[in-house]
Amino acid sequence: MDPERLADASRPRSRATVLHADADSFFAAVEQRDKPSLRGRPVLVGGTGPRGVVSTASYEARRAGAHSAMAMGRARRLVPAAAVLFPRFEAYGAYSRMIMAELATLSELVEPVSIDEAFVDLEAGPYAEDPATAAADVRARIRERTGLAVSIGLGRTKLIAKLASDAGKPDGLLVVDPADEDAFLLPLPARAVPGIGPATMAALERLDVRTVGDLRRQPLDVLTMTIGESSGTNLFRLARGIDERPVAISGERKSVGSERTFAEDIFGTETVAAAIDSVADEALRRLHAHGGGARTVVAKVRFADFTTVTRSVTLPQPSAEPAELRAAAQQAARAAGITSSVRLLGVSFHNLSTHAQLTLAWDEDQVGAPVVVPVPDVPAGPRLLDEANGRPGLDVEHPVLGRGWLVHVRAREATVRFETVDSPPARSQVVDLDAEPLTLVAPLVAEMTATDRTD
Repeated sequence: MDPERLADASRPRSRATVLHADADSFFAAVEQRDKPSLRGRPVLVGGTGPRGVVSTASYEARRAGAHSAMAMGRARRLVPAAAVLFPRFEAYGAYSRMIMAELATLSELVEPVSIDEAFVDLEAGPYAEDPATAAADVRARIRERTGLAVSIGLGRTKLIAKLASDAGKPDGLLVVDPADEDAFLLPLPARAVPGIGPATMAALERLDVRTVGDLRRQPLDVLTMTIGESSGTNLFRLARGIDERPVAISGERKSVGSERTFAEDIFGTETVAAAIDSVADEALRRLHAHGGGARTVVAKVRFADFTTVTRSVTLPQPSAEPAELRAAAQQAARAAGITSSVRLLGVSFHNLSTHAQLTLAWDEDQVGAPVVVPVPDVPAGPRLLDEANGRPGLDVEHPVLGRGWLVHVRAREATVRFETVDSPPARSQVVDLDAEPLTLVAPLVAEMTATDRTD
Protein backbone atom coordinates (compact mmCIF):
# COMPACT_ATOMS: atom_id res chain seq x y z
CA MET A 1 0.00 0.00 0.00
CA ASP A 2 1.26 3.49 -0.91
CA PRO A 3 2.47 5.26 2.25
CA GLU A 4 1.72 8.67 0.77
CA ARG A 5 -1.91 7.68 0.31
CA LEU A 6 -2.05 6.59 3.93
CA ALA A 7 -0.42 9.76 5.21
CA ASP A 8 -2.75 11.94 3.14
CA ALA A 9 -5.92 10.13 4.22
CA SER A 10 -8.87 12.45 4.57
CA ARG A 11 -9.43 14.10 7.92
CA PRO A 12 -13.07 15.14 7.67
CA ARG A 13 -13.50 16.71 11.14
CA SER A 14 -12.25 20.20 11.75
CA ARG A 15 -13.27 20.26 15.45
CA ALA A 16 -12.67 18.11 18.52
CA THR A 17 -16.16 16.61 18.63
CA VAL A 18 -15.41 12.98 19.52
CA LEU A 19 -15.75 12.51 23.28
CA HIS A 20 -14.29 9.65 25.31
CA ALA A 21 -15.51 9.24 28.90
CA ASP A 22 -13.81 6.90 31.34
CA ALA A 23 -14.86 6.48 34.98
CA ASP A 24 -11.82 6.78 37.23
CA SER A 25 -10.82 3.61 39.10
CA PHE A 26 -14.43 2.55 38.62
CA PHE A 27 -14.90 -0.55 40.79
CA ALA A 28 -12.88 0.89 43.67
CA ALA A 29 -14.62 4.27 43.35
CA VAL A 30 -18.04 2.62 43.59
CA GLU A 31 -16.94 0.80 46.75
CA GLN A 32 -15.70 4.03 48.29
CA ARG A 33 -18.95 5.74 47.30
CA ASP A 34 -21.15 3.03 48.84
CA LYS A 35 -19.01 2.49 51.95
CA PRO A 36 -18.45 5.82 53.79
CA SER A 37 -15.68 4.45 56.02
CA LEU A 38 -13.55 3.71 52.92
CA ARG A 39 -13.64 7.19 51.42
CA GLY A 40 -10.09 8.49 51.10
CA ARG A 41 -8.64 5.10 52.04
CA PRO A 42 -6.78 2.65 49.77
CA VAL A 43 -9.08 0.01 48.29
CA LEU A 44 -8.27 -3.12 46.28
CA VAL A 45 -11.06 -4.92 44.41
CA GLY A 46 -10.55 -8.44 43.09
CA GLY A 47 -9.84 -11.95 44.28
CA THR A 48 -9.61 -12.04 48.04
CA GLY A 49 -7.87 -15.41 48.50
CA PRO A 50 -4.13 -16.22 48.45
CA ARG A 51 -4.12 -16.51 44.64
CA GLY A 52 -6.41 -13.59 43.96
CA VAL A 53 -5.67 -10.92 41.36
CA VAL A 54 -6.35 -7.18 41.61
CA SER A 55 -9.14 -6.05 39.31
CA THR A 56 -9.08 -2.37 40.31
CA ALA A 57 -6.95 -0.34 42.71
CA SER A 58 -8.09 3.00 44.06
CA TYR A 59 -5.81 5.96 43.46
CA GLU A 60 -4.78 5.85 47.12
CA ALA A 61 -3.57 2.28 46.56
CA ARG A 62 -1.95 3.13 43.23
CA ARG A 63 0.23 5.73 44.89
CA ALA A 64 1.80 2.87 46.87
CA GLY A 65 2.46 0.86 43.69
CA ALA A 66 -0.62 -1.40 43.45
CA HIS A 67 -2.32 -1.77 40.08
CA SER A 68 -4.77 -3.96 38.18
CA ALA A 69 -3.66 -7.47 37.13
CA MET A 70 -1.20 -7.57 40.05
CA ALA A 71 -1.26 -10.57 42.37
CA MET A 72 -3.42 -9.60 45.35
CA GLY A 73 -0.83 -10.94 47.77
CA ARG A 74 1.79 -8.57 46.39
CA ALA A 75 -0.66 -5.65 46.40
CA ARG A 76 -1.48 -6.35 50.04
CA ARG A 77 2.22 -6.26 50.91
CA LEU A 78 2.59 -2.92 49.12
CA VAL A 79 -0.54 -1.47 50.74
CA PRO A 80 -1.07 -3.26 54.06
CA ALA A 81 -3.72 -0.75 55.15
CA ALA A 82 -5.89 -1.33 52.06
CA ALA A 83 -9.42 -2.69 52.26
CA VAL A 84 -9.57 -5.80 50.06
CA LEU A 85 -13.04 -6.36 48.61
CA PHE A 86 -14.73 -8.92 46.41
CA PRO A 87 -16.34 -7.44 43.24
CA ARG A 88 -20.05 -6.51 43.34
CA PHE A 89 -21.03 -6.45 39.67
CA GLU A 90 -24.67 -5.63 40.40
CA ALA A 91 -23.61 -2.32 41.92
CA TYR A 92 -21.15 -1.56 39.14
CA GLY A 93 -23.78 -2.26 36.50
CA ALA A 94 -26.27 0.09 38.18
CA TYR A 95 -23.78 2.97 38.31
CA SER A 96 -22.72 2.25 34.73
CA ARG A 97 -26.30 2.64 33.55
CA MET A 98 -26.53 6.05 35.23
CA ILE A 99 -23.33 7.20 33.54
CA MET A 100 -24.42 5.97 30.12
CA ALA A 101 -27.82 7.64 30.55
CA GLU A 102 -26.13 11.01 31.11
CA LEU A 103 -23.86 10.54 28.09
CA ALA A 104 -26.94 9.75 26.00
CA THR A 105 -28.22 13.28 26.63
CA LEU A 106 -25.35 14.61 24.51
CA SER A 107 -25.97 12.67 21.32
CA GLU A 108 -27.80 9.77 19.74
CA LEU A 109 -24.43 8.23 18.91
CA VAL A 110 -23.05 6.71 22.12
CA GLU A 111 -20.76 3.70 21.81
CA PRO A 112 -20.07 1.91 25.11
CA VAL A 113 -16.63 0.32 25.09
CA SER A 114 -16.88 -1.39 28.46
CA ILE A 115 -18.82 -1.07 31.69
CA ASP A 116 -17.03 2.17 32.59
CA GLU A 117 -16.14 3.90 29.32
CA ALA A 118 -17.79 5.09 26.12
CA PHE A 119 -17.34 7.25 23.03
CA VAL A 120 -19.84 9.95 22.11
CA ASP A 121 -20.14 11.69 18.72
CA LEU A 122 -21.08 15.26 19.56
CA GLU A 123 -21.55 16.11 15.88
CA ALA A 124 -24.71 14.01 16.01
CA GLY A 125 -26.22 16.02 18.87
CA PRO A 126 -27.03 19.59 19.87
CA TYR A 127 -23.54 20.33 21.24
CA ALA A 128 -21.44 20.21 18.05
CA GLU A 129 -20.67 23.95 18.27
CA ASP A 130 -19.47 23.88 21.88
CA PRO A 131 -18.08 20.42 22.72
CA ALA A 132 -15.99 21.60 25.67
CA THR A 133 -19.02 23.02 27.47
CA ALA A 134 -20.96 19.81 26.80
CA ALA A 135 -18.11 17.76 28.26
CA ALA A 136 -17.83 19.93 31.37
CA ASP A 137 -21.58 19.85 31.91
CA VAL A 138 -21.89 16.07 31.59
CA ARG A 139 -18.97 15.53 33.98
CA ALA A 140 -20.73 17.71 36.55
CA ARG A 141 -24.05 15.90 36.06
CA ILE A 142 -22.44 12.48 36.42
CA ARG A 143 -20.72 13.61 39.61
CA GLU A 144 -24.00 15.03 40.95
CA ARG A 145 -26.01 11.94 40.06
CA THR A 146 -23.56 9.20 41.03
CA GLY A 147 -20.85 10.75 43.18
CA LEU A 148 -18.23 9.32 40.80
CA ALA A 149 -15.46 11.06 38.90
CA VAL A 150 -15.27 10.61 35.12
CA SER A 151 -12.31 11.74 33.04
CA ILE A 152 -13.14 13.02 29.57
CA GLY A 153 -11.06 13.57 26.47
CA LEU A 154 -12.16 15.46 23.36
CA GLY A 155 -10.49 15.04 19.99
CA ARG A 156 -11.05 14.90 16.27
CA THR A 157 -10.88 11.09 16.30
CA LYS A 158 -11.47 8.19 18.66
CA LEU A 159 -7.70 7.77 19.02
CA ILE A 160 -7.08 11.34 20.18
CA ALA A 161 -10.16 11.38 22.43
CA LYS A 162 -9.09 8.17 24.16
CA LEU A 163 -5.50 9.32 24.64
CA ALA A 164 -6.77 12.67 25.92
CA SER A 165 -8.98 11.08 28.57
CA ASP A 166 -6.05 8.91 29.67
CA ALA A 167 -3.83 11.99 29.90
CA GLY A 168 -6.50 13.85 31.89
CA LYS A 169 -6.81 11.23 34.62
CA PRO A 170 -7.79 11.40 37.36
CA ASP A 171 -10.96 13.49 37.27
CA GLY A 172 -9.87 15.61 34.34
CA LEU A 173 -11.09 17.13 31.09
CA LEU A 174 -8.64 17.55 28.23
CA VAL A 175 -9.53 19.02 24.84
CA VAL A 176 -7.08 18.41 22.00
CA ASP A 177 -7.88 20.76 19.13
CA PRO A 178 -6.84 19.61 15.64
CA ALA A 179 -4.16 22.32 15.46
CA ASP A 180 -2.57 20.97 18.68
CA GLU A 181 -2.78 17.30 17.76
CA ASP A 182 0.86 16.70 16.88
CA ALA A 183 2.10 18.62 19.93
CA PHE A 184 -0.04 16.34 22.09
CA LEU A 185 0.49 13.07 20.24
CA LEU A 186 4.17 12.92 19.30
CA PRO A 187 5.73 13.11 22.82
CA LEU A 188 3.49 10.31 24.16
CA PRO A 189 5.09 6.92 24.82
CA ALA A 190 4.47 4.55 21.92
CA ARG A 191 2.96 2.07 24.40
CA ALA A 192 0.01 4.45 24.81
CA VAL A 193 -1.16 3.76 21.24
CA PRO A 194 -3.96 1.17 21.10
CA GLY A 195 -2.75 -2.11 19.63
CA ILE A 196 0.77 -1.89 21.03
CA GLY A 197 1.08 -4.63 23.61
CA PRO A 198 4.24 -5.98 25.26
CA ALA A 199 5.29 -8.15 22.30
CA THR A 200 4.76 -5.38 19.72
CA MET A 201 6.51 -2.87 21.95
CA ALA A 202 9.49 -5.20 22.29
CA ALA A 203 9.71 -5.43 18.49
CA LEU A 204 9.44 -1.66 18.13
CA GLU A 205 12.12 -1.06 20.74
CA ARG A 206 14.52 -2.96 18.49
CA LEU A 207 13.88 -0.13 16.02
CA ASP A 208 14.65 2.41 18.78
CA VAL A 209 10.99 3.40 18.95
CA ARG A 210 10.13 4.88 22.34
CA THR A 211 7.62 7.64 21.57
CA VAL A 212 4.87 8.19 19.03
CA GLY A 213 7.24 10.61 17.31
CA ASP A 214 9.77 7.78 16.93
CA LEU A 215 7.01 5.59 15.55
CA ARG A 216 6.00 8.20 12.98
CA ARG A 217 9.55 8.34 11.65
CA GLN A 218 9.48 4.64 10.75
CA PRO A 219 8.86 3.88 7.04
CA LEU A 220 5.77 1.84 6.28
CA ASP A 221 7.76 -1.07 4.82
CA VAL A 222 9.92 -1.29 7.94
CA LEU A 223 6.86 -1.46 10.19
CA THR A 224 5.11 -4.10 8.07
CA MET A 225 8.25 -6.25 7.91
CA THR A 226 8.74 -5.93 11.67
CA ILE A 227 5.22 -6.51 13.03
CA GLY A 228 3.20 -7.70 10.04
CA GLU A 229 1.29 -5.96 7.28
CA SER A 230 -1.97 -5.40 9.17
CA SER A 231 -0.41 -4.19 12.42
CA GLY A 232 2.29 -2.19 10.68
CA THR A 233 -0.21 -0.40 8.44
CA ASN A 234 -2.47 0.33 11.40
CA LEU A 235 0.35 1.81 13.51
CA PHE A 236 1.57 3.85 10.53
CA ARG A 237 -1.88 5.44 10.43
CA LEU A 238 -2.29 5.92 14.17
CA ALA A 239 1.14 7.54 14.55
CA ARG A 240 -0.15 10.24 12.17
CA GLY A 241 -3.39 10.67 14.08
CA ILE A 242 -5.36 8.95 11.29
CA ASP A 243 -8.30 7.07 12.76
CA GLU A 244 -11.35 6.76 10.54
CA ARG A 245 -13.39 4.61 12.91
CA PRO A 246 -16.83 6.15 13.44
CA VAL A 247 -18.62 6.33 16.75
CA ALA A 248 -21.29 3.72 16.18
CA ILE A 249 -24.19 2.34 18.15
CA SER A 250 -23.65 -1.38 18.36
CA GLY A 251 -25.46 -4.29 19.88
CA GLU A 252 -23.85 -6.72 22.25
CA ARG A 253 -20.21 -7.19 21.42
CA LYS A 254 -19.76 -10.51 19.62
CA SER A 255 -16.27 -11.41 20.84
CA VAL A 256 -13.18 -10.28 22.70
CA GLY A 257 -9.72 -11.74 22.39
CA SER A 258 -6.00 -11.34 22.02
CA GLU A 259 -3.32 -12.49 19.59
CA ARG A 260 0.45 -12.61 19.83
CA THR A 261 2.96 -12.95 17.01
CA PHE A 262 6.27 -14.23 18.37
CA ALA A 263 9.59 -12.63 17.49
CA GLU A 264 10.88 -16.19 16.95
CA ASP A 265 8.77 -19.27 16.27
CA ILE A 266 8.07 -21.37 19.35
CA PHE A 267 7.89 -25.14 19.68
CA GLY A 268 7.33 -27.72 22.40
CA THR A 269 4.32 -28.75 24.44
CA GLU A 270 5.26 -26.85 27.60
CA THR A 271 6.38 -23.72 25.74
CA VAL A 272 3.19 -23.56 23.69
CA ALA A 273 1.00 -24.25 26.73
CA ALA A 274 2.66 -21.42 28.67
CA ALA A 275 2.20 -19.08 25.70
CA ILE A 276 -1.50 -20.01 25.42
CA ASP A 277 -1.98 -19.15 29.11
CA SER A 278 -0.27 -15.80 28.61
CA VAL A 279 -2.39 -14.89 25.58
CA ALA A 280 -5.52 -16.15 27.36
CA ASP A 281 -4.74 -13.91 30.33
CA GLU A 282 -4.72 -10.84 28.08
CA ALA A 283 -8.01 -11.96 26.52
CA LEU A 284 -9.42 -12.45 30.02
CA ARG A 285 -8.52 -8.87 30.94
CA ARG A 286 -10.49 -7.68 27.92
CA LEU A 287 -13.40 -9.96 28.80
CA HIS A 288 -13.38 -8.54 32.31
CA ALA A 289 -13.42 -4.99 30.90
CA HIS A 290 -16.41 -5.99 28.79
CA GLY A 291 -18.13 -6.95 32.01
CA GLY A 292 -19.48 -10.44 31.38
CA GLY A 293 -18.70 -14.02 30.51
CA ALA A 294 -18.38 -16.25 27.46
CA ARG A 295 -19.62 -19.64 26.41
CA THR A 296 -17.31 -20.39 23.45
CA VAL A 297 -13.51 -20.25 23.52
CA VAL A 298 -11.57 -20.17 20.23
CA ALA A 299 -7.85 -20.85 19.83
CA LYS A 300 -6.07 -19.62 16.70
CA VAL A 301 -2.73 -21.16 15.70
CA ARG A 302 -0.57 -19.90 12.84
CA PHE A 303 2.33 -22.17 12.03
CA ALA A 304 5.74 -21.21 10.68
CA ASP A 305 4.57 -21.87 7.10
CA PHE A 306 1.68 -19.40 7.68
CA THR A 307 -0.92 -22.17 7.75
CA THR A 308 -3.63 -21.06 10.16
CA VAL A 309 -5.93 -23.37 12.14
CA THR A 310 -8.75 -22.41 14.51
CA ARG A 311 -10.53 -24.70 16.93
CA SER A 312 -13.24 -23.97 19.49
CA VAL A 313 -14.62 -25.34 22.74
CA THR A 314 -18.17 -24.55 23.85
CA LEU A 315 -18.99 -24.63 27.57
CA PRO A 316 -22.33 -25.83 29.00
CA GLN A 317 -23.10 -22.27 30.18
CA PRO A 318 -21.47 -18.81 30.02
CA SER A 319 -18.55 -18.44 32.40
CA ALA A 320 -16.18 -15.71 33.53
CA GLU A 321 -14.10 -18.06 35.68
CA PRO A 322 -10.44 -17.59 34.63
CA ALA A 323 -9.40 -21.19 35.35
CA GLU A 324 -12.28 -22.64 33.34
CA LEU A 325 -11.70 -20.36 30.36
CA ARG A 326 -7.93 -20.96 30.38
CA ALA A 327 -8.54 -24.71 30.42
CA ALA A 328 -10.91 -24.39 27.47
CA ALA A 329 -8.29 -22.36 25.58
CA GLN A 330 -5.72 -25.10 26.18
CA GLN A 331 -8.18 -27.76 25.02
CA ALA A 332 -8.96 -25.81 21.84
CA ALA A 333 -5.25 -25.31 21.13
CA ARG A 334 -4.56 -29.04 21.54
CA ALA A 335 -7.39 -29.75 19.10
CA ALA A 336 -5.51 -27.68 16.50
CA GLY A 337 -2.87 -30.43 16.38
CA ILE A 338 0.28 -28.47 17.12
CA THR A 339 3.08 -30.63 15.77
CA SER A 340 5.36 -27.98 14.27
CA SER A 341 6.71 -24.53 15.09
CA VAL A 342 4.19 -21.80 15.90
CA ARG A 343 4.36 -18.22 14.65
CA LEU A 344 1.17 -16.80 16.18
CA LEU A 345 -1.27 -17.76 18.91
CA GLY A 346 -4.66 -16.23 19.58
CA VAL A 347 -7.41 -16.77 22.14
CA SER A 348 -10.87 -15.25 21.75
CA PHE A 349 -14.13 -15.52 23.66
CA HIS A 350 -17.44 -15.71 21.80
CA ASN A 351 -21.14 -16.03 22.65
CA LEU A 352 -20.67 -13.29 25.22
CA SER A 353 -23.28 -12.94 27.92
CA THR A 354 -23.08 -9.68 29.84
CA HIS A 355 -26.41 -10.05 31.63
CA ALA A 356 -26.58 -13.81 32.15
CA GLN A 357 -25.82 -15.54 35.41
CA LEU A 358 -22.09 -16.11 35.47
CA THR A 359 -19.81 -18.14 37.70
CA LEU A 360 -16.99 -15.91 38.87
CA ALA A 361 -14.23 -17.64 40.80
CA TRP A 362 -11.73 -14.87 41.37
CA ASP A 363 -9.57 -17.10 43.56
CA GLU A 364 -8.27 -20.37 42.18
CA ASP A 365 -8.28 -21.85 45.66
CA GLN A 366 -11.91 -21.04 46.52
CA VAL A 367 -13.70 -23.87 48.26
CA GLY A 368 -17.32 -24.77 47.63
CA ALA A 369 -19.82 -23.63 45.03
CA PRO A 370 -18.87 -20.76 42.71
CA VAL A 371 -20.17 -17.31 43.49
CA VAL A 372 -23.18 -16.46 41.32
CA VAL A 373 -23.56 -12.89 40.16
CA PRO A 374 -27.28 -12.38 39.56
CA VAL A 375 -28.85 -10.69 36.58
CA PRO A 376 -28.64 -6.96 37.45
CA ASP A 377 -32.38 -6.30 37.14
CA VAL A 378 -33.47 -9.48 38.95
CA PRO A 379 -32.33 -9.46 42.60
CA ALA A 380 -31.23 -12.78 44.03
CA GLY A 381 -33.27 -14.22 46.85
CA PRO A 382 -32.05 -13.71 50.42
CA ARG A 383 -29.41 -16.10 51.69
CA LEU A 384 -28.11 -16.51 55.21
CA LEU A 385 -24.48 -15.50 55.59
CA ASP A 386 -21.97 -18.17 56.52
CA GLU A 387 -18.25 -18.76 56.11
CA ALA A 388 -18.72 -20.54 52.77
CA ASN A 389 -20.53 -17.70 50.97
CA GLY A 390 -19.12 -14.71 52.83
CA ARG A 391 -16.75 -12.48 50.84
CA PRO A 392 -15.32 -9.15 52.04
CA GLY A 393 -17.37 -6.23 50.77
CA LEU A 394 -20.65 -8.05 50.11
CA ASP A 395 -23.87 -6.44 51.30
CA VAL A 396 -25.57 -7.86 54.40
CA GLU A 397 -28.61 -7.01 56.50
CA HIS A 398 -29.34 -7.38 60.22
CA PRO A 399 -32.99 -7.44 61.43
CA VAL A 400 -32.31 -4.65 63.94
CA LEU A 401 -29.07 -2.91 62.91
CA GLY A 402 -30.07 -2.71 59.25
CA ARG A 403 -27.82 -2.84 56.21
CA GLY A 404 -24.05 -2.96 56.15
CA TRP A 405 -21.13 -4.67 54.47
CA LEU A 406 -19.04 -7.63 55.43
CA VAL A 407 -15.46 -7.07 56.55
CA HIS A 408 -14.80 -10.78 57.09
CA VAL A 409 -16.38 -13.93 58.49
CA ARG A 410 -14.58 -16.59 60.50
CA ALA A 411 -16.40 -19.68 61.68
CA ARG A 412 -19.68 -18.34 63.11
CA GLU A 413 -18.52 -14.78 63.76
CA ALA A 414 -18.87 -12.00 61.20
CA THR A 415 -17.27 -8.57 61.34
CA VAL A 416 -19.54 -5.98 59.75
CA ARG A 417 -19.69 -2.22 59.27
CA PHE A 418 -23.34 -1.19 59.46
CA GLU A 419 -23.27 1.76 57.12
CA THR A 420 -24.75 2.69 53.75
CA VAL A 421 -24.13 5.34 51.11
CA ASP A 422 -26.37 7.75 53.04
CA SER A 423 -25.03 7.11 56.55
CA PRO A 424 -21.99 8.36 58.47
CA PRO A 425 -18.92 6.07 58.62
CA ALA A 426 -19.41 3.20 61.05
CA ARG A 427 -17.09 1.19 63.27
CA SER A 428 -16.70 -2.54 62.80
CA GLN A 429 -18.95 -4.76 64.91
CA VAL A 430 -18.65 -8.49 65.56
CA VAL A 431 -21.88 -10.46 65.12
CA ASP A 432 -22.51 -13.98 66.43
CA LEU A 433 -24.22 -15.64 63.46
CA ASP A 434 -25.85 -18.29 65.65
CA ALA A 435 -27.51 -15.68 67.84
CA GLU A 436 -28.05 -13.00 65.19
CA PRO A 437 -28.18 -14.42 61.65
CA LEU A 438 -27.24 -12.03 58.82
CA THR A 439 -28.70 -12.10 55.32
CA LEU A 440 -26.77 -11.52 52.11
CA VAL A 441 -28.68 -8.91 50.09
CA ALA A 442 -28.42 -7.18 46.74
CA PRO A 443 -26.58 -3.82 46.65
CA LEU A 444 -28.61 -0.76 47.50
CA VAL A 445 -27.76 1.80 44.82
CA ALA A 446 -29.12 5.31 45.32
CA GLU A 447 -28.50 8.47 43.34
CA MET A 448 -26.90 11.33 45.19
CA THR A 449 -28.95 13.66 47.32
CA ALA A 450 -28.17 17.27 48.12
CA THR A 451 -26.58 16.31 51.44
CA ASP A 452 -24.29 13.78 49.73
CA ARG A 453 -22.75 16.49 47.57
CA THR A 454 -21.01 18.04 50.54
CA ASP A 455 -18.90 14.90 51.11
